[in-house]
Amino acid sequence: MAGGYTGKILRVNLTDGKFKIETLPEEWIKPYIGGDGFGAKLLFEELPAGIDPLGEQNKLIIATGPITGTMWPMSGRTVLISKAPLTGIWGESHVGGFLGAELKYAGYDLLVIEGKSEEPVYIDIHNSDLQLRDAKNKWGLTTDKVTTAIKKDKRDPDVQVAAIGPAGERKVRYASVMINHARAAGRTGMGAVLGSKNVKAIAIRGHGAVEVHDLEGFMKFAKEGHMRVRTNPIAQGMSKVGTWGLVAVKQEIGEFPTYNHQTGVFDGWEKLSGDYIRPRHTIGDRACFGCSLGCKKVNYIKDGPFAGTLEEGPEYEGLMAFGSLLGIDDFATTLKANQICNRYGMDIISAGSTIAFAIEAFVKGAITEKDTGGLKLEWGNREQLIKLLEMIGEREGFGELLAEGSKRAADSLGRGTDKFAMHVKGMEVSGQDGRTHRSIALGHATGARGADHLRSLVVVDQLGYEDVATKRWGADKLPEIIDPYTEKYKANAVFESENAYCIRDTLIVCWYTVSWPPIFWMDDFAKILPLTTGENYFSKVENLTEIAERQVTLKRLFNAREGITKKDDSLPDRFTKDPMPEGPGKGQVVDLEPMLRDYYTLRGWDLETGLPTENTLKRLSLEWTKAHS
Repeated sequence: MAGGYTGKILRVNLTDGKFKIETLPEEWIKPYIGGDGFGAKLLFEELPAGIDPLGEQNKLIIATGPITGTMWPMSGRTVLISKAPLTGIWGESHVGGFLGAELKYAGYDLLVIEGKSEEPVYIDIHNSDLQLRDAKNKWGLTTDKVTTAIKKDKRDPDVQVAAIGPAGERKVRYASVMINHARAAGRTGMGAVLGSKNVKAIAIRGHGAVEVHDLEGFMKFAKEGHMRVRTNPIAQGMSKVGTWGLVAVKQEIGEFPTYNHQTGVFDGWEKLSGDYIRPRHTIGDRACFGCSLGCKKVNYIKDGPFAGTLEEGPEYEGLMAFGSLLGIDDFATTLKANQICNRYGMDIISAGSTIAFAIEAFVKGAITEKDTGGLKLEWGNREQLIKLLEMIGEREGFGELLAEGSKRAADSLGRGTDKFAMHVKGMEVSGQDGRTHRSIALGHATGARGADHLRSLVVVDQLGYEDVATKRWGADKLPEIIDPYTEKYKANAVFESENAYCIRDTLIVCWYTVSWPPIFWMDDFAKILPLTTGENYFSKVENLTEIAERQVTLKRLFNAREGITKKDDSLPDRFTKDPMPEGPGKGQVVDLEPMLRDYYTLRGWDLETGLPTENTLKRLSLEWTKAHS
């Protein structure tokens, strides 16, 4: 087996209670590398089309990559993959912390969870000691309590615990899996998949190591990589205020989603900015495995109605989802809301966006107190936000409907409420706006899991760095690429970024090292992968690009089996028909069609259907998928 891999897949069949260890197929390595790639290959082959994401036939995969658990910067990440309860299509959720490294040290590249247990259990992996343990006394506990209980049971504070809370147990469509209290595999509903299988948690402890092909060369490049992170100005800023620094940037360019994306500027933004929060509330910094940055912030509320709240987070997306999106300018409220989501196990973006959907529908008269169970929904109501989050986590009253996500809620309510549901393919739009950021409009529309901001995000059309952009795309395309208000060449930027991010997610390494301007990019991946694996095929950027294209197209094929076509590569009318009302992008709307045509052409997908052509399937060696369609 190549360096960087354990060579083992661990399967647990919950129905019969048995574990099985399989050899990782070596023929997977060159075309898929690891992480997302292995997950896409396995899920496509083993899941029949049309299954219920919350049914026994669905599977959940926890996948690592060849870099996971090594000394390369930020190499502790892992990915959870399944058919998504929120959308009914491709689902993946990446998470930091130490879980991925621990799975590798235990001796496994992938964990595949199948079937359904009759009673609540937790999966206990301690090297080769594999157990399904009774979790009836842990069912109903919040994620922090079950994590603490399992660490106490194991008498080991270093055991890594991935847990669901009451939201996962109740199959909230956007339930998350929480890793050691504060790291969230949040989007698409992976927690609901575990809940549907009666799995309360997964505990992993390993004492092995990850062997690389060329240790001397690897360590030399890894040290250089850590030094790049430590001296990078953007990384230094994130080390101070994490992702909170985005608030001021988004406000300045008019892309800070406010009142359910009705506008992109928020009067109360300063109280949600990093410069305001850190001196008043931050009491500690935390980092994930192998991290030289330390962007996670532990915060404390000293006084007010939420006095005593101590929690890690929220990220920028949480400040948006529980702040500007709802008309709330109070950090204490966003921290408390973040804590509730962490403990119940819920995705903050979908939770905040679904609540924003309901508030706008109520304010504009599309729904009434009869629908909400007597609640008078309104913008800026802090106490009401906390109450609604608890109702969602418990599936209580109006929370039962909101637990389904904004698309399903709108479908159920009718009465034109769909125009208030900000989603793509069923997944709620994150903290960006295509009207002032054309490339994200295309990324949201074409993302395999829905309105995705992490699989192809381009920010050169916001932040500039023209010298880097010129090297990447050439001076001839530069004026249009860096112009946030034109659709021209945005597909080129999205295409290349999506390919690079895809390789990032097969290694697997942290997003923040491959953002903009990138600390690492494809040429760096082409250097570290051969040093790790010994596979010289990975030393050419064009080969990595082909691998990325294969994986993006394979996810597209997975969605096509579930009925996804070009018509689903769309945006809410708010972004394409309602001009931005104020700010730098006033009057702007998205013209999606020309960007789609350019993107499909680059991907080799049919311009009418949005599906891969026969030539593309042949070029990417994906003809085998026909047998599984």
